[in-house]
Amino acid sequence: MIVAGIMSGTSADGIDVALVRITPGPSGPRLKLLAHYAERYPARLRAAVLAAMNASAISAAELARLNWRLGLAYADSVTTAVTKYGFRPDLIGCHGQTIYHQGKSEPYLGQHFACTWQIGEASLIAAKSRVPVVSNFRPADMAAGGQGAPLVPFLDYTLFRHPRRARVLQNLGGIANLTVIPRDASPDQILAFDTGPANMIIDALMEQLYAKRFDRNGAVARRGKVLSEVTNTLLRDRYFAAPPPKSCGREEFGADYTTRFLALCKQHSNCPEDAIATATAFTAETIADAWQRFVAPRINGQPVDYIVAGGGAQNPTLMRMLSERLTPLGARVLTIDETGLPAQAKEAAAFALLAWQTWHYLPSNIPAATGASRPAILGQITYA
Repeated sequence: MIVAGIMSGTSADGIDVALVRITPGPSGPRLKLLAHYAERYPARLRAAVLAAMNASAISAAELARLNWRLGLAYADSVTTAVTKYGFRPDLIGCHGQTIYHQGKSEPYLGQHFACTWQIGEASLIAAKSRVPVVSNFRPADMAAGGQGAPLVPFLDYTLFRHPRRARVLQNLGGIANLTVIPRDASPDQILAFDTGPANMIIDALMEQLYAKRFDRNGAVARRGKVLSEVTNTLLRDRYFAAPPPKSCGREEFGADYTTRFLALCKQHSNCPEDAIATATAFTAETIADAWQRFVAPRINGQPVDYIVAGGGAQNPTLMRMLSERLTPLGARVLTIDETGLPAQAKEAAAFALLAWQTWHYLPSNIPAATGASRPAILGQITYA
């Protein structure tokens, strides 16, 4: 079966489509990436997405229109990918654009509950593609007591479990999340959680200070000075010490946090390059902190491959900072491209796999990662 996975992450920079051939195997599904297509959001659409994420109040009409507009964008991206590469999918898995994610139970109108919302109208994708669509993956895990995140560990476990080496899969999107797979692990031995911001603060500061979407090749950060006083202060925030399972997003590290971050930087330097360098170092420091607190005890001295994916893997300055922090701790740092799977395709491929599982009535959350009380079949099917 050929499955198209669609992903648009918390950076809200665009859409990734992975065309994946998935076949059943004796120890689980087997994946072969056939093609990967990436497309940036048009500027006005990206602005609308970011505004919806950061808004304290927004009209129902605006949200409804954005939901349908994203459905059209996803459908067009799949059509372009199919036309370009010639592989017609039998099924589509669409994560959608996260507008709000509250992984932990909080009070509201007399009840306590967690909640999440990803938009991008699946009926439009199915109608335009003439292919069934699996979408809305996170709620089923949350209904089973999980945080609805992270969900990519199912792909990590399927592709990267190794009999002799531990594997840590680090994704650097808007948010940084990792999956720890001890050598020869079973699913209940996996550890996975969001470590904090990856590109989110860097990108927000680049837009604010340089009117650019991101720090291409880490060039601005490379010229700046890291303000260790800022990173040391922010590492004391409650989120980083909280034990897994845990997840985060723009609710924790969005516009308000970026404003606080920049204000702290300006107390020590008025150089914008220093703010970008410090934001980049902050990502590396939060990951190293998570390693020492939570990862090292789980792998207990096993030889480990630290495999980096996501947009941040294309930032040489961030990768250098990560290597400088993690190599002395015993990790062999490499990018996922070196394993044969392009960094930008990974999360889209993950939701192709999750869609395949759902289509075959199989669970695809990992309770040890999300905190759910049981395995759950994720997502909702919209027929063409």
